[in-house]
Amino acid sequence: MKKEMDIFQTQLLDWYQQNDRPLPWKEEKDPYLIWLSEIILQQTRVAQGLPYFEKFKAHYPDVNSLANAPADEVMKLWEGLGYYSRARNMHATAKYISEELAGKFPTTYKEILSLKGVGPYTAAAISSFAFDLPHAVVDGNVYRVLARYFGIDTPIDQTQGKKRFAELAQTLLDATQPGRYNQAIMDFGAVQCVPKSPKCKQCPLQDCCQAFQEDQVQRYPIKSKKLVKKDRFFHFLVFDHEGSTFVQKRESKDIWLHLYQFPLIESQQFISTFAELRQQEQWPNWITQANLGDWNLSRPFKQELTHQRIHAFFFKISLKTPPKSIPPEFLITERENLTKFAFPKIIDLYLKDNSLYLKLL
Repeated sequence: MKKEMDIFQTQLLDWYQQNDRPLPWKEEKDPYLIWLSEIILQQTRVAQGLPYFEKFKAHYPDVNSLANAPADEVMKLWEGLGYYSRARNMHATAKYISEELAGKFPTTYKEILSLKGVGPYTAAAISSFAFDLPHAVVDGNVYRVLARYFGIDTPIDQTQGKKRFAELAQTLLDATQPGRYNQAIMDFGAVQCVPKSPKCKQCPLQDCCQAFQEDQVQRYPIKSKKLVKKDRFFHFLVFDHEGSTFVQKRESKDIWLHLYQFPLIESQQFISTFAELRQQEQWPNWITQANLGDWNLSRPFKQELTHQRIHAFFFKISLKTPPKSIPPEFLITERENLTKFAFPKIIDLYLKDNSLYLKLL
């Protein structure tokens, strides 16, 4: 087994020597910028995350500038990247480092792991890239590469599997150059040993890859649970009175925390008529029949989340007169100022859409 592991390590690093991807955070030793890149790249493809890294680096070149930034500004800059808890945790962590650690980023794996929003993978990445500490990364790419190469049947979504892969990854780590090795195995999974249509015929590791030799590449890695997505139906009320509308910040422990939205009615299925919509318990009682003018319905919009599928419909409703009062959680804003708010992706899609509206009955 040791010989097999040595071969894997040598071939992997040889491959990396020829296929190193030029990315702005590589060879970076500033732990703040490495942390920033790793948080952005959690559950995000490099191509999508790259412009966000450049934006955040330009706006907040050090941890103190990020710590001092307004929360809404950070969320707006993150807009469109998804998994917004990353942005909230990142901002909170920056404040903690700035205020409690005098702006000095932690230098040990244990200290880095204790930061909010940082798990074992991210802590290993930061500690190995910034400080050359011998901690192996284990992300989706690493699971896939190791499962295929060694033909591991243990499911990666079970405690036993996570432990087994973590131990194997640590055993394989080249402790003399941990950052380089970690980058090599992640790049190999991202470029060569990809989930679908991996480049097996051009792979230098194919002779010892059990999945390739047994023609079982697509079988690995193995998961024990099948993801079932829940469908949710959102009906957004886009009121308009002389160019002004109403928005609120989402504060409940649900998706899109601290992002803005229009007044919302959620239901078990699509509500197709305005009369039915007005009968819903969630209808804002501060909008009365006397206020209402014409209304139209947008085309449907859909957004896929990890565990949910959001179906959104936007009711554009003209108001003949403004409401007498609105609840304190709602803000009145001119429609032309909506670009200043951080919205979920699905609302952004609506605001950028130029489709015709449907007239309701």
